[in-house]
Amino acid sequence: MTDERDGKDPMEDKRRHPLREPMVWLVIALPLAAVIGGISMMVLSSRSGSIDSVPDDVQRTGQIQTTDLGPDERAAQLKLGAVLQSEEGVLRVFPAGGQFRRGEPLQLHVLHPYEADADQVITMAPDATGWQAEFVLDASHDWNLQLADEAGSWRLRGRLPRGQHAAHLGPALETQ
Repeated sequence: MTDERDGKDPMEDKRRHPLREPMVWLVIALPLAAVIGGISMMVLSSRSGSIDSVPDDVQRTGQIQTTDLGPDERAAQLKLGAVLQSEEGVLRVFPAGGQFRRGEPLQLHVLHPYEADADQVITMAPDATGWQAEFVLDASHDWNLQLADEAGSWRLRGRLPRGQHAAHLGPALETQ
């Protein structure tokens, strides 16, 4: 069928450039989105310090992961407990149970919940009421805490929630 005025087929005028067709964009965009999503997941999963990371040395055999819980057991046997206070750039640890060796320094591991690069190990010096160290703790997110003697013979764990300035530290295991 031709137009009587100029002799052209009216269907020829209605053809559009392929990039102006929505279906072409779908054919391009869907695989591109899948590739970009896959690359981003690979980058995220390959970073150290994922959400399920732990500071302990973990042995992996097949599908089984094991770690040494001896320091946690020892803290439970000694009935150790402590309170951590973060205020004005100073961290303080106060004994709250058990028999601590008061004259020895302690190691406080301040662990970011998902960024291993932000983890810190702080040596807490003994003072008259417990232990202290100068350290400014970012209160904009939670912190996982781990307190141990320098030899690593016992270990207390706790969590400092966002915006709070004190946390209880206790053994990860309970004695019977």
